[in-house]
Amino acid sequence: MARVVVLLGGLSPERPVSLVSGRGCADALARLGHEVIEIDPQNSGWIAELKDAAPDAVFNALHGEYGEDGRTQGVLDYLKLPYTHSGCLSSALAMDKDKSKAVFAQAGLPLANGKLMHRLDAAKAHPMPAPYVVKPNAQGSSVGIFIVREGANRPPEQLLDPDWTFGQEVLVEEFIDGKELTVAVMHDRGALAVTEIIANSEWYDFDAKYSAGGSRHEIPADIPQTVADQLMRAAEAAHHALGCRGVTRSDFRYDPKRDRIALLEVNTQPGMTPTSLVPEQAAFVGMSYDELVGWILEDASWPR
Repeated sequence: MARVVVLLGGLSPERPVSLVSGRGCADALARLGHEVIEIDPQNSGWIAELKDAAPDAVFNALHGEYGEDGRTQGVLDYLKLPYTHSGCLSSALAMDKDKSKAVFAQAGLPLANGKLMHRLDAAKAHPMPAPYVVKPNAQGSSVGIFIVREGANRPPEQLLDPDWTFGQEVLVEEFIDGKELTVAVMHDRGALAVTEIIANSEWYDFDAKYSAGGSRHEIPADIPQTVADQLMRAAEAAHHALGCRGVTRSDFRYDPKRDRIALLEVNTQPGMTPTSLVPEQAAFVGMSYDELVGWILEDASWPR
C-alpha cells in the first residue's frame, strides 16, 4: 500500500473536468488499497499541504493551465516527489501547440497547415481562406476554439472580447473535413486503439466532450486497417517525440476523400471521467478502469 496524493481541480477552465477525473482516480486508488489524500491546488497553500502529506507518489489528475503545462511538474521535480504522467519539459511542449507542431514536423508526422498569431491580428481579417480553425495556443479540452466556415464574413468576433481569458496567442489552421479520431498510448504498451468521435453538435467542443450524450464513440473506428495502423504508429511517434511518459492521447483528423490524416495535438493528461476516451480504449483491450489507474500509479517516478 502506498500513500498517494491526488491533485485535482486547479485553476484552469478545465477545473470541472479535473474534479471528476481526480475523484474517479482517487476512488480507484482507494479500492486498490492505497491511502489517498486529495489536494486541490487553488492557491499557493497546496504546496505546504503536499509537503505535510509526505506522499510516496503524486497522482496528477489536473488538466490544462498550471496542472498540465509543466508548472506543477516543476514543483514536483523541486520536491523530488515521484509523480504520474509526463515530465516538465514534455508537458510544457505538448501544451504549447505551436512548439509541439515544430517537434512533430521534425519527426516527420502529418500536420495541418497553420500559423501562430496574436488574437487581435487574427480578428482583423481572414488570416487564411475559409474553412479554418482558430484555437488558443495553450489550452486544452476544446475551450476557446472556433471553426470559420466558407462564406463567413469575418473571423470570430469573440477574439475581440476584452474578457478573453485563453491567452493572447492563437493557432490558425486549415480545417480538415472528415472524421475526428483519437488514439491512446501507454508508455510501455504502445497505442491501444483508434476511436472515432461523433459529436451530436456541430463539432467536438467542450460540451460534446464532457456532457452526457454530447457525443458518441465508435471503437474501433470504421476506417481501413491500413489507416488505423498509420494512426497508431503516428500516436506512438508523437508520444516519444515529445518525451512523454505515462498515458497520452493523440487527436487526429482524417479526410477519407483525400486519404489524408493530420495530427492535431497530444494530451499529456487525458481525461479520466466516465465519458473519457482513454478508459474506454483501455476497456476495449481488456483493462478495467481500476487496472488503468493502478498502471498509471505504478509508472510514477522522479525525475521524469
